Amino acid sequence: MSITATNKPGAYVQTQAAPTQPGRRGFLKQGAATVAALGFPSIIKAVNRPPTLRVLGTHVTLQEVLRQQAERDLGIQIEFSPGGDAEILLQASTDPASFDLYEQWSNSLKVLWQANAIQPIDINRLRYWDEINDLTKRGRISPKARLGSGDAPYKLLYVQADGRLGPQPSEAISFLPYVHNADSFGYNSAIIPRGTPYETESWGWLLEPTHLGRVAITNEPSIGIYDLALAVQSQGLMEFADMGAMSRVEIDQLFAIVMDFKRRGHFRGVWTSVPHSIELMASGEVVIESMFSPAASSLNGMGIPCIYAAPKEGYRAWHGVMCLSSATQGEQQEAAYAYMNWWLSGWPGAFIARQGYYISNPQRSRAFMSQAEWDYWYAGQPATEPLPGTDGRVSVQPGTVRNGGSYQTRFENLAVWNTVLDDYEYSLNKWREFVLA
Repeated sequence: MSITATNKPGAYVQTQAAPTQPGRRGFLKQGAATVAALGFPSIIKAVNRPPTLRVLGTHVTLQEVLRQQAERDLGIQIEFSPGGDAEILLQASTDPASFDLYEQWSNSLKVLWQANAIQPIDINRLRYWDEINDLTKRGRISPKARLGSGDAPYKLLYVQADGRLGPQPSEAISFLPYVHNADSFGYNSAIIPRGTPYETESWGWLLEPTHLGRVAITNEPSIGIYDLALAVQSQGLMEFADMGAMSRVEIDQLFAIVMDFKRRGHFRGVWTSVPHSIELMASGEVVIESMFSPAASSLNGMGIPCIYAAPKEGYRAWHGVMCLSSATQGEQQEAAYAYMNWWLSGWPGAFIARQGYYISNPQRSRAFMSQAEWDYWYAGQPATEPLPGTDGRVSVQPGTVRNGGSYQTRFENLAVWNTVLDDYEYSLNKWREFVLA
Protein backbone atom coordinates (compact mmCIF):
# COMPACT_ATOMS: atom_id res chain seq x y z
CA MET A 1 0.00 0.00 0.00
CA SER A 2 1.26 3.50 -0.80
CA ILE A 3 0.14 7.00 -0.02
CA THR A 4 -0.13 9.44 -2.92
CA ALA A 5 -0.49 13.19 -2.71
CA THR A 6 -3.85 14.72 -3.73
CA ASN A 7 -4.33 18.19 -5.19
CA LYS A 8 -4.65 19.61 -1.67
CA PRO A 9 -1.41 20.62 0.06
CA GLY A 10 -0.49 18.09 2.71
CA ALA A 11 -3.37 15.73 1.85
CA TYR A 12 -2.81 12.10 0.92
CA VAL A 13 -4.96 9.19 -0.25
CA GLN A 14 -4.15 5.52 0.07
CA THR A 15 -3.77 3.38 -3.03
CA GLN A 16 -3.14 -0.36 -3.17
CA ALA A 17 0.14 -1.18 -4.93
CA ALA A 18 0.16 -4.16 -7.24
CA PRO A 19 2.05 -7.05 -5.66
CA THR A 20 5.13 -8.36 -7.43
CA GLN A 21 6.06 -12.00 -7.73
CA PRO A 22 9.50 -12.86 -6.37
CA GLY A 23 10.04 -14.84 -9.57
CA ARG A 24 11.72 -17.93 -8.07
CA ARG A 25 10.13 -21.11 -9.48
CA GLY A 26 6.57 -22.27 -9.08
CA PHE A 27 6.33 -22.43 -5.32
CA LEU A 28 6.75 -18.65 -5.08
CA LYS A 29 3.25 -18.20 -6.46
CA GLN A 30 2.22 -18.89 -2.88
CA GLY A 31 4.69 -16.25 -1.77
CA ALA A 32 3.23 -13.66 -4.15
CA ALA A 33 -0.21 -14.33 -2.72
CA THR A 34 1.18 -13.74 0.73
CA VAL A 35 2.62 -10.38 -0.40
CA ALA A 36 -0.79 -9.33 -1.67
CA ALA A 37 -2.41 -10.34 1.61
CA LEU A 38 0.10 -8.44 3.68
CA GLY A 39 0.13 -5.12 1.91
CA PHE A 40 3.43 -3.34 2.25
CA PRO A 41 3.97 -0.52 4.75
CA SER A 42 2.67 2.91 3.90
CA ILE A 43 5.01 5.56 2.64
CA ILE A 44 4.58 9.19 1.67
CA LYS A 45 5.09 9.81 -2.03
CA ALA A 46 4.85 13.30 -3.48
CA VAL A 47 3.47 13.75 -7.01
CA ASN A 48 6.07 12.72 -9.62
CA ARG A 49 8.77 12.50 -6.97
CA PRO A 50 9.11 9.24 -5.08
CA PRO A 51 11.46 9.66 -2.11
CA THR A 52 14.99 8.32 -2.36
CA LEU A 53 16.06 6.28 0.64
CA ARG A 54 19.83 6.24 1.26
CA VAL A 55 21.09 3.02 2.83
CA LEU A 56 24.67 2.79 4.07
CA GLY A 57 26.06 -0.64 4.89
CA THR A 58 28.11 -3.64 3.80
CA HIS A 59 27.96 -5.91 0.76
CA VAL A 60 26.41 -8.62 2.96
CA THR A 61 22.92 -7.11 2.86
CA LEU A 62 23.26 -4.32 0.30
CA GLN A 63 22.74 -6.62 -2.65
CA GLU A 64 21.33 -5.39 -5.94
CA VAL A 65 18.59 -8.04 -6.06
CA LEU A 66 17.29 -6.85 -2.70
CA ARG A 67 17.39 -3.20 -3.73
CA GLN A 68 15.45 -3.82 -6.93
CA GLN A 69 12.81 -5.93 -5.17
CA ALA A 70 12.33 -3.32 -2.44
CA GLU A 71 11.92 -0.57 -5.02
CA ARG A 72 9.25 -2.58 -6.84
CA ASP A 73 7.38 -3.47 -3.67
CA LEU A 74 7.55 -0.08 -1.97
CA GLY A 75 7.35 2.33 -4.88
CA ILE A 76 10.33 4.38 -3.74
CA GLN A 77 13.85 4.91 -4.98
CA ILE A 78 16.63 3.31 -2.95
CA GLU A 79 20.34 4.04 -3.09
CA PHE A 80 22.74 1.48 -1.63
CA SER A 81 26.20 2.62 -0.53
CA PRO A 82 28.15 -0.51 0.45
CA GLY A 83 31.63 -0.32 1.92
CA GLY A 84 34.08 -1.88 4.31
CA ASP A 85 33.12 -2.24 7.97
CA ALA A 86 35.53 0.36 9.35
CA GLU A 87 34.90 2.76 6.49
CA ILE A 88 31.12 2.89 6.84
CA LEU A 89 31.21 2.99 10.64
CA LEU A 90 33.44 6.05 10.47
CA GLN A 91 31.10 7.73 7.98
CA ALA A 92 27.97 6.91 9.96
CA SER A 93 29.36 8.06 13.28
CA THR A 94 30.70 11.35 11.92
CA ASP A 95 28.15 12.28 9.25
CA PRO A 96 24.60 11.08 10.04
CA ALA A 97 23.21 13.44 7.40
CA SER A 98 24.85 11.30 4.71
CA PHE A 99 22.45 8.35 5.17
CA ASP A 100 18.93 7.45 6.27
CA LEU A 101 19.44 3.84 7.32
CA TYR A 102 22.60 2.09 8.42
CA GLU A 103 23.06 -1.68 8.09
CA GLN A 104 25.91 -3.38 9.85
CA TRP A 105 26.51 -5.47 12.99
CA SER A 106 25.49 -5.07 16.63
CA ASN A 107 29.10 -4.42 17.63
CA SER A 108 28.79 -1.01 15.92
CA LEU A 109 25.92 0.13 18.15
CA LYS A 110 27.92 1.53 21.04
CA VAL A 111 29.92 3.73 18.69
CA LEU A 112 26.84 5.01 16.84
CA TRP A 113 24.77 5.63 19.95
CA GLN A 114 27.53 7.46 21.80
CA ALA A 115 28.12 9.63 18.72
CA ASN A 116 24.39 10.55 18.56
CA ALA A 117 24.44 9.31 14.97
CA ILE A 118 21.24 7.26 15.27
CA GLN A 119 17.81 7.91 16.76
CA PRO A 120 15.45 5.59 18.68
CA ILE A 121 13.10 3.43 16.60
CA ASP A 122 9.44 3.35 17.72
CA ILE A 123 8.37 -0.28 18.02
CA ASN A 124 4.74 0.77 17.51
CA ARG A 125 5.65 1.59 13.92
CA LEU A 126 7.15 -1.86 13.31
CA ARG A 127 4.44 -4.03 11.78
CA TYR A 128 6.02 -7.37 12.72
CA TRP A 129 7.54 -6.53 16.10
CA ASP A 130 5.48 -9.16 17.93
CA GLU A 131 6.80 -11.88 15.61
CA ILE A 132 10.47 -11.27 16.42
CA ASN A 133 11.82 -14.21 18.41
CA ASP A 134 13.50 -14.38 21.80
CA LEU A 135 17.06 -14.56 20.47
CA THR A 136 17.16 -10.80 20.07
CA LYS A 137 14.56 -9.75 22.61
CA ARG A 138 15.81 -11.87 25.53
CA GLY A 139 19.18 -13.24 24.45
CA ARG A 140 18.37 -16.94 24.10
CA ILE A 141 16.60 -18.83 21.36
CA SER A 142 15.62 -21.52 23.88
CA PRO A 143 15.92 -21.90 27.66
CA LYS A 144 18.92 -24.23 27.35
CA ALA A 145 20.84 -22.03 24.90
CA ARG A 146 24.24 -20.61 25.84
CA LEU A 147 24.06 -16.85 26.11
CA GLY A 148 27.53 -16.35 24.70
CA SER A 149 30.20 -13.98 25.96
CA GLY A 150 30.26 -10.33 24.98
CA ASP A 151 27.50 -8.03 23.82
CA ALA A 152 24.52 -10.28 23.19
CA PRO A 153 22.23 -7.99 21.11
CA TYR A 154 19.45 -7.86 23.70
CA LYS A 155 21.85 -6.01 26.02
CA LEU A 156 21.93 -3.13 23.52
CA LEU A 157 18.42 -3.34 22.06
CA TYR A 158 16.20 -1.20 24.26
CA VAL A 159 16.50 2.52 24.95
CA GLN A 160 16.35 2.90 28.73
CA ALA A 161 14.70 5.72 30.68
CA ASP A 162 18.08 7.40 31.22
CA GLY A 163 18.86 7.36 27.49
CA ARG A 164 21.32 4.49 27.67
CA LEU A 165 20.97 1.14 25.91
CA GLY A 166 20.09 -1.93 27.95
CA PRO A 167 18.03 -5.13 28.24
CA GLN A 168 14.94 -3.73 29.98
CA PRO A 169 12.05 -3.71 27.45
CA SER A 170 10.76 -0.30 26.39
CA GLU A 171 8.80 1.28 23.54
CA ALA A 172 11.97 2.43 21.77
CA ILE A 173 14.85 0.38 20.38
CA SER A 174 18.26 1.20 18.95
CA PHE A 175 18.05 -1.12 15.94
CA LEU A 176 15.69 -3.24 13.91
CA PRO A 177 16.47 -6.93 14.57
CA TYR A 178 16.68 -8.68 11.23
CA VAL A 179 19.58 -10.67 9.67
CA HIS A 180 21.86 -12.77 11.89
CA ASN A 181 24.02 -15.86 11.88
CA ALA A 182 26.43 -17.98 13.84
CA ASP A 183 29.83 -17.70 12.15
CA SER A 184 32.86 -19.93 12.22
CA PHE A 185 35.49 -20.89 9.67
CA GLY A 186 35.46 -22.71 6.37
CA TYR A 187 37.79 -25.47 5.24
CA ASN A 188 38.37 -27.33 2.02
CA SER A 189 37.38 -30.93 2.73
CA ALA A 190 39.32 -32.12 -0.33
CA ILE A 191 42.47 -31.15 1.61
CA ILE A 192 41.45 -31.31 5.26
CA PRO A 193 39.55 -34.46 6.33
CA ARG A 194 35.99 -33.64 7.27
CA GLY A 195 35.42 -33.40 11.01
CA THR A 196 32.40 -34.12 13.18
CA PRO A 197 30.21 -31.11 14.06
CA TYR A 198 30.44 -30.06 17.72
CA GLU A 199 32.84 -32.93 18.45
CA THR A 200 36.08 -32.67 16.46
CA GLU A 201 35.74 -29.49 14.38
CA SER A 202 37.62 -26.85 16.34
CA TRP A 203 38.73 -23.23 16.14
CA GLY A 204 42.15 -24.61 17.01
CA TRP A 205 42.42 -25.93 13.46
CA LEU A 206 43.28 -22.38 12.36
CA LEU A 207 46.61 -22.74 14.17
CA GLU A 208 47.46 -26.32 13.23
CA PRO A 209 51.07 -26.57 11.94
CA THR A 210 49.92 -28.70 9.00
CA HIS A 211 48.14 -25.64 7.57
CA LEU A 212 51.26 -23.44 7.64
CA GLY A 213 51.03 -20.67 5.06
CA ARG A 214 47.50 -21.57 3.98
CA VAL A 215 45.36 -19.83 6.64
CA ALA A 216 43.51 -16.53 6.26
CA ILE A 217 41.73 -14.33 8.79
CA THR A 218 39.11 -11.62 8.26
CA ASN A 219 40.57 -8.12 8.39
CA GLU A 220 37.88 -6.80 10.71
CA PRO A 221 39.39 -6.02 14.14
CA SER A 222 36.24 -6.50 16.21
CA ILE A 223 35.59 -9.88 14.53
CA GLY A 224 39.00 -11.28 13.70
CA ILE A 225 40.22 -10.79 17.26
CA TYR A 226 37.66 -13.35 18.46
CA ASP A 227 38.52 -15.86 15.73
CA LEU A 228 42.13 -15.66 16.87
CA ALA A 229 41.20 -15.74 20.57
CA LEU A 230 39.04 -18.83 20.10
CA ALA A 231 41.84 -20.53 18.15
CA VAL A 232 44.49 -19.67 20.75
CA GLN A 233 42.31 -20.77 23.66
CA SER A 234 41.28 -24.03 22.00
CA GLN A 235 44.96 -24.82 21.41
CA GLY A 236 45.56 -24.35 25.13
CA LEU A 237 47.96 -21.45 24.57
CA MET A 238 46.10 -19.11 26.95
CA GLU A 239 42.81 -18.67 28.81
CA PHE A 240 40.45 -15.69 28.99
CA ALA A 241 38.52 -14.71 32.08
CA ASP A 242 35.81 -13.29 29.80
CA MET A 243 36.58 -13.30 26.09
CA GLY A 244 33.96 -10.63 25.43
CA ALA A 245 35.65 -8.27 27.90
CA MET A 246 39.38 -8.85 27.40
CA SER A 247 41.77 -6.95 29.65
CA ARG A 248 44.83 -5.17 28.24
CA VAL A 249 47.01 -7.89 29.70
CA GLU A 250 44.97 -10.52 27.83
CA ILE A 251 45.07 -8.48 24.61
CA ASP A 252 48.84 -8.20 24.88
CA GLN A 253 49.22 -11.92 25.50
CA LEU A 254 46.91 -12.84 22.63
CA PHE A 255 48.73 -10.71 20.10
CA ALA A 256 52.14 -11.84 21.29
CA ILE A 257 51.06 -15.40 20.45
CA VAL A 258 49.50 -14.70 17.04
CA MET A 259 52.33 -12.35 16.03
CA ASP A 260 54.71 -15.23 16.57
CA PHE A 261 52.60 -17.37 14.24
CA LYS A 262 52.51 -14.54 11.71
CA ARG A 263 56.29 -14.10 11.69
CA ARG A 264 56.71 -17.83 11.11
CA GLY A 265 54.59 -17.53 7.96
CA HIS A 266 51.56 -19.36 9.31
CA PHE A 267 49.01 -16.92 7.86
CA ARG A 268 48.62 -16.42 4.12
CA GLY A 269 47.08 -13.05 4.94
CA VAL A 270 43.83 -11.30 5.76
CA TRP A 271 40.75 -10.76 3.60
CA THR A 272 38.67 -7.61 3.46
CA SER A 273 35.51 -8.77 1.66
CA VAL A 274 33.46 -11.90 1.02
CA PRO A 275 34.58 -12.05 -2.65
CA HIS A 276 38.20 -11.84 -1.46
CA SER A 277 37.71 -14.77 0.91
CA ILE A 278 36.14 -16.79 -1.91
CA GLU A 279 39.04 -16.01 -4.22
CA LEU A 280 41.62 -17.12 -1.65
CA MET A 281 40.11 -20.58 -1.29
CA ALA A 282 39.05 -20.99 -4.91
CA SER A 283 42.63 -20.28 -6.05
CA GLY A 284 44.03 -22.84 -3.62
CA GLU A 285 46.04 -20.22 -1.74
CA VAL A 286 44.29 -21.13 1.51
CA VAL A 287 42.65 -24.32 2.73
CA ILE A 288 41.10 -22.92 5.92
CA GLU A 289 40.02 -19.41 6.88
CA SER A 290 37.67 -17.21 8.81
CA MET A 291 34.56 -17.16 6.70
CA PHE A 292 31.05 -15.82 6.37
CA SER A 293 28.27 -18.15 5.27
CA PRO A 294 27.72 -16.67 1.76
CA ALA A 295 31.34 -17.45 0.89
CA ALA A 296 30.94 -21.11 1.79
CA SER A 297 27.71 -21.25 -0.22
CA SER A 298 29.37 -19.68 -3.26
CA LEU A 299 32.38 -21.99 -3.10
CA ASN A 300 30.15 -25.05 -3.01
CA GLY A 301 28.28 -23.62 -6.00
CA MET A 302 31.66 -23.49 -7.77
CA GLY A 303 32.27 -27.16 -7.02
CA ILE A 304 34.77 -26.56 -4.23
CA PRO A 305 33.87 -28.68 -1.15
CA CYS A 306 33.93 -25.97 1.50
CA ILE A 307 32.68 -27.09 4.90
CA TYR A 308 31.38 -24.38 7.19
CA ALA A 309 32.48 -25.72 10.55
CA ALA A 310 30.38 -26.27 13.67
CA PRO A 311 33.15 -25.81 16.28
CA LYS A 312 33.01 -27.77 19.51
CA GLU A 313 33.89 -24.56 21.38
CA GLY A 314 30.84 -22.79 19.98
CA TYR A 315 30.19 -20.21 17.28
CA ARG A 316 31.12 -16.57 17.07
CA ALA A 317 27.72 -15.01 16.55
CA TRP A 318 26.70 -11.74 14.97
CA HIS A 319 23.47 -9.86 14.63
CA GLY A 320 22.69 -7.43 11.86
CA VAL A 321 21.38 -4.06 12.93
CA MET A 322 19.35 -1.61 10.89
CA CYS A 323 19.64 1.83 12.46
CA LEU A 324 17.79 5.07 11.74
CA SER A 325 19.95 8.15 11.22
CA SER A 326 19.50 10.90 13.79
CA ALA A 327 19.20 13.34 10.86
CA THR A 328 16.36 11.51 9.09
CA GLN A 329 12.92 13.10 9.52
CA GLY A 330 9.63 13.62 7.68
CA GLU A 331 9.12 11.88 4.36
CA GLN A 332 12.53 10.20 4.53
CA GLN A 333 11.68 8.77 7.92
CA GLU A 334 8.41 7.36 6.57
CA ALA A 335 10.32 5.69 3.76
CA ALA A 336 12.84 4.32 6.26
CA TYR A 337 10.11 2.70 8.37
CA ALA A 338 8.56 1.26 5.20
CA TYR A 339 11.89 -0.32 4.28
CA MET A 340 12.42 -1.68 7.79
CA ASN A 341 8.99 -3.30 7.73
CA TRP A 342 9.66 -4.65 4.24
CA TRP A 343 12.74 -6.49 5.52
CA LEU A 344 10.56 -8.49 7.96
CA SER A 345 7.69 -9.04 5.50
CA GLY A 346 8.80 -12.47 4.26
CA TRP A 347 10.51 -12.28 0.85
CA PRO A 348 13.82 -10.76 2.05
CA GLY A 349 14.18 -13.36 4.81
CA ALA A 350 13.65 -16.16 2.29
CA PHE A 351 16.21 -14.64 -0.06
CA ILE A 352 18.97 -14.33 2.54
CA ALA A 353 18.21 -17.85 3.85
CA ARG A 354 19.65 -19.10 0.56
CA GLN A 355 23.04 -17.71 1.56
CA GLY A 356 22.82 -19.29 5.00
CA TYR A 357 21.50 -16.31 6.99
CA TYR A 358 18.56 -16.20 9.36
CA ILE A 359 15.81 -13.60 9.89
CA SER A 360 14.34 -12.56 13.24
CA ASN A 361 10.78 -13.64 12.35
CA PRO A 362 11.44 -16.76 10.27
CA GLN A 363 7.89 -18.12 10.12
CA ARG A 364 6.80 -15.24 7.89
CA SER A 365 9.56 -16.09 5.40
CA ARG A 366 8.58 -19.75 5.34
CA ALA A 367 5.75 -19.02 2.86
CA PHE A 368 8.36 -17.73 0.40
CA MET A 369 10.51 -20.87 0.60
CA SER A 370 9.92 -24.34 -0.74
CA GLN A 371 9.49 -27.08 1.84
CA ALA A 372 12.88 -28.47 0.81
CA GLU A 373 14.53 -25.10 1.42
CA TRP A 374 12.92 -24.65 4.83
CA ASP A 375 13.84 -28.17 5.90
CA TYR A 376 17.47 -27.69 4.90
CA TRP A 377 18.19 -24.11 5.95
CA TYR A 378 16.12 -23.88 9.13
CA ALA A 379 15.20 -27.39 10.26
CA GLY A 380 18.62 -28.98 9.71
CA GLN A 381 17.22 -31.80 7.56
CA PRO A 382 18.88 -33.39 4.49
CA ALA A 383 18.20 -31.58 1.22
CA THR A 384 15.65 -33.52 -0.83
CA GLU A 385 16.46 -31.69 -4.07
CA PRO A 386 19.15 -29.39 -5.51
CA LEU A 387 18.89 -26.01 -3.77
CA PRO A 388 20.05 -22.73 -5.30
CA GLY A 389 21.98 -19.98 -3.58
CA THR A 390 21.16 -16.32 -4.02
CA ASP A 391 23.10 -16.28 -7.29
CA GLY A 392 20.84 -18.96 -8.78
CA ARG A 393 23.56 -21.60 -8.95
CA VAL A 394 23.02 -24.85 -7.09
CA SER A 395 24.87 -24.59 -3.78
CA VAL A 396 23.29 -27.56 -1.97
CA GLN A 397 23.17 -31.04 -3.42
CA PRO A 398 20.47 -33.61 -2.53
CA GLY A 399 21.29 -35.54 0.62
CA THR A 400 23.42 -32.74 2.08
CA VAL A 401 22.81 -31.72 5.69
CA ARG A 402 23.70 -28.23 6.83
CA ASN A 403 26.73 -28.46 9.07
CA GLY A 404 25.72 -27.55 12.59
CA GLY A 405 22.12 -28.62 12.19
CA SER A 406 19.02 -26.56 12.73
CA TYR A 407 18.62 -22.87 13.45
CA GLN A 408 17.86 -23.62 17.09
CA THR A 409 20.79 -26.02 17.53
CA ARG A 410 23.26 -23.56 16.04
CA PHE A 411 22.13 -20.72 18.30
CA GLU A 412 22.15 -22.93 21.36
CA ASN A 413 25.90 -23.31 20.84
CA LEU A 414 27.43 -19.84 21.03
CA ALA A 415 30.88 -19.01 22.34
CA VAL A 416 30.95 -15.23 21.89
CA TRP A 417 29.11 -12.39 20.18
CA ASN A 418 30.92 -9.87 18.02
CA THR A 419 31.75 -7.14 20.52
CA VAL A 420 33.56 -3.80 20.61
CA LEU A 421 35.89 -4.09 23.59
CA ASP A 422 36.12 -1.34 26.19
CA ASP A 423 39.78 -1.08 25.14
CA TYR A 424 38.84 -1.06 21.46
CA GLU A 425 41.36 1.61 20.42
CA TYR A 426 44.12 -0.31 22.17
CA SER A 427 43.10 -3.57 20.50
CA LEU A 428 42.86 -1.77 17.15
CA ASN A 429 46.49 -0.71 17.38
CA LYS A 430 47.47 -4.27 18.17
CA TRP A 431 45.44 -5.49 15.21
CA ARG A 432 47.25 -3.11 12.88
CA GLU A 433 50.58 -4.41 14.12
CA PHE A 434 49.40 -7.95 13.44
CA VAL A 435 48.24 -7.17 9.89
CA LEU A 436 51.46 -5.32 9.04
CA ALA A 437 53.84 -7.81 10.66
